[in-house]
Amino acid sequence: MGTVLRTIRRPFARMGVRDRLLLAVLATVAVALVTMTVVFNLVLTTTLTRDANARLQKLGQDEAKLVAVSGDGVSVPQSTGVMTDGGTQVWVSVKGQTVSGPTVDPDIAAAVQSLVGTMGKYVDVPGHDVRLFSTGLFYNDNAIGTIVTGVSMAPIYRTQRVTLVATAAFTALLLIIVGFAGRWALGAAFRPVSQMTVEAEDWSTADLDRRFDLGEPHDEVTQLAHTLDGLLDRLAASLRREQRFSAEVSHQLRTPVAKIKAEAELALRRPRDPEYYQEALGSVLYSADQMARTVEALLAAAQDEGSLARGKADVWQVLADVISSIGVLAEENGVEVRVQPPARDLRVGVERAIAVQILQPVVENACRFAQAEVLLGAGRNGKEVYFLVEDDGPGVAEDERERIFEPGVRGTAAAGERNAVRGAGLGLSLARRLARAASGDVEVDSGRSGARFKVRLPAAV
Repeated sequence: MGTVLRTIRRPFARMGVRDRLLLAVLATVAVALVTMTVVFNLVLTTTLTRDANARLQKLGQDEAKLVAVSGDGVSVPQSTGVMTDGGTQVWVSVKGQTVSGPTVDPDIAAAVQSLVGTMGKYVDVPGHDVRLFSTGLFYNDNAIGTIVTGVSMAPIYRTQRVTLVATAAFTALLLIIVGFAGRWALGAAFRPVSQMTVEAEDWSTADLDRRFDLGEPHDEVTQLAHTLDGLLDRLAASLRREQRFSAEVSHQLRTPVAKIKAEAELALRRPRDPEYYQEALGSVLYSADQMARTVEALLAAAQDEGSLARGKADVWQVLADVISSIGVLAEENGVEVRVQPPARDLRVGVERAIAVQILQPVVENACRFAQAEVLLGAGRNGKEVYFLVEDDGPGVAEDERERIFEPGVRGTAAAGERNAVRGAGLGLSLARRLARAASGDVEVDSGRSGARFKVRLPAAV
């Protein structure tokens, strides 16, 4: 039995949801229609049979009233002719002898004779579509004979056959109509699902902004699409964070890697004293430590973005780390980086590595666009510590002061011959993102001869 059930379930399980629903609907409708057809025909048969029986009884009662019984004998109206389709006939038998009745087929006559002496009995004559009924004939409360009434059942049987065929045909036709209508309705209901499936198969990892977009949810399918769109939004945001993190790590590691490469190339250019190699290795080790701190800071920023305003760091140490990290870049661009000492000791309310990662991209950007000089400064304004980064480059156009902080966007100054292939447009975006995550910000305006960036961070309490 279990094997049979599994054999039946296997093809059903392999059917699509739409086909299974259609099959379930058709099966339910078929059971309902067949049940209604059977019940209707049973009710019709019962009603017609009951009407025929009532007709036979009434005919017997009317005939009994016409029979005149007296002490001299019985006077019975004579029945003539044959039983027509739907017609009736009456036989009267007194003391076992038929005294009145039509001439009929021998089978019917034999059935009539079998009812003589009985009362309230029905007999159907096989092959002749005739039903007979026996009624007693009384005189002074004594039974003296039998009245047998008969009726042709052919019209009733014909009505039953026609009704059965008609209801069966109607059931089949209605089932076909329900099948087509159900298939159309289910097709229309599942069409968005099919569309979603086709669209999802065409999407790639580069299609981060594509959505099903079926509008406001108003049924189960659109609610599913709305939920999946939300899931895709979260997945796209996560993927963008991963891509941004990879790009930022690559961007921030370029400077220490370039410094390590420069130190190694310079050390290998010709034989050196042991003291020189020791200094070179120390510089390489410092750059490697800087790379490690950069990766750790970016990982911390990626994991705790929005809550970076914690820890303390000395502003002078932050400036020293930034100047050390951009030394190779400043030398390549022939730019002198000068620091204006702050009026007093300052402490910023973020960790030292985070503060460096915020300030370093801004200083690197200044070094790329400066003509000869970059000036760094720091100060405090209430509960904020600010860093100033000024260069003597071409400056920032008024309509680009916000756009240059978007990922991958470079200002028109980057189109110059000197900066045409430099930078990826990620540094300023990273700086602003980290600064805002630490309850600060990065802004830019025009300086006296170039661009003037202001990095605001919370002061240490």
